Amino acid sequence: MLQPKQRKYKKEHRGKMRGLSYTGSDLAYGDYGIQSLEKAWIKAREIEAARKTIVNYTTRKGKLWIKVFPHKPYTKKSDEVVRGSGKGDVSMYVAVVKPGRVMFELGGLPEEVAKEALKLATAKLSVRTRIISKDQLN
Repeated sequence: MLQPKQRKYKKEHRGKMRGLSYTGSDLAYGDYGIQSLEKAWIKAREIEAARKTIVNYTTRKGKLWIKVFPHKPYTKKSDEVVRGSGKGDVSMYVAVVKPGRVMFELGGLPEEVAKEALKLATAKLSVRTRIISKDQLN
């Protein structure tokens, strides 16, 4: 599972997810990619599930780039604890994704294989996405 090796502070404020993603909104490495259409927190488990799906479908041919990383700690209190007495423990890490952000890129594969692999991976993500290609952007 992806998570930071160390952090200066253990817990973090929730923050705002306003606006569009300008950096990371183009295909930089591969020929095909998954682009987010809405803002969300993507869990590290979802990123790993999508990665496994792509790798499994492509039988480890081609090259995969994961362009999001879960830096943000997500805290949760257990159900039995009385409310109050501060913030809960870190339960997982999430990646903040804004509309337009390219999350995965895939290259070195035929078009139909790449698009089918990315289509299967989008089912693992909790955000509306679309599959983009270099041909569309040019």
